[in-house]
Amino acid sequence: MKNLCLLVEDQPKTQEFLIKAMNQVFPETQVFACAYLKDAQAWLNQLANSDRKDLFKVALIDLGLPDGSGIQLVKKLREQFPQVLSVVVTIYHDDAHLFDALSAGASGYILKDENVEMVAEILKRIQYGEPPLSPSIAHRLISHFRTPEAAKNKDVDLTARETETLALLAKGFTVAEAAGKMGLSAQTVAGYVKIIYQKLHISSRAEATREAILRGLA
Repeated sequence: MKNLCLLVEDQPKTQEFLIKAMNQVFPETQVFACAYLKDAQAWLNQLANSDRKDLFKVALIDLGLPDGSGIQLVKKLREQFPQVLSVVVTIYHDDAHLFDALSAGASGYILKDENVEMVAEILKRIQYGEPPLSPSIAHRLISHFRTPEAAKNKDVDLTARETETLALLAKGFTVAEAAGKMGLSAQTVAGYVKIIYQKLHISSRAEATREAILRGLA
């Protein structure tokens, strides 16, 4: 039986070129394409109860979908199908979307402005255990981890609770969800977040995720 790939993309032309790229690189893979999160989730639920679930290898996921964010699906895959490689394919190249996707469990990040040949070339890296990243995204990640501020922040001490809070933020949990996990009030955890931001001289979740990765927390 063929391996399986889930493609979640609402633009027909983009669906077509992504299927073409997948077929070029993995001709032995069957692609299930859909435009809505609800259809992807229904397919996953059906697959979870079948004898083909171990054949599910790759998911290509758009972030901006008609019925929600692809981030939700990335998280679901990390929890229910940890063996699947989740690759975000999107128009968004900013830090917030990039780090949110990575912290949710994405193993790759490809920009839609790449042509079919480039996307196929990026997807080939999966065969060699390499993360499928658009060149500009790879450069962005490298530049983030090379900044003097990031290096300096690695030496900043956080308390055990602050470290736990940072790790949960990097995994995509909201303050309220993190509070529930930690058995604390949302107000207390919000206070930890404020202290973390002050100590590390950061001001966004994307920067917090970067710091968590640097500390081996995500």
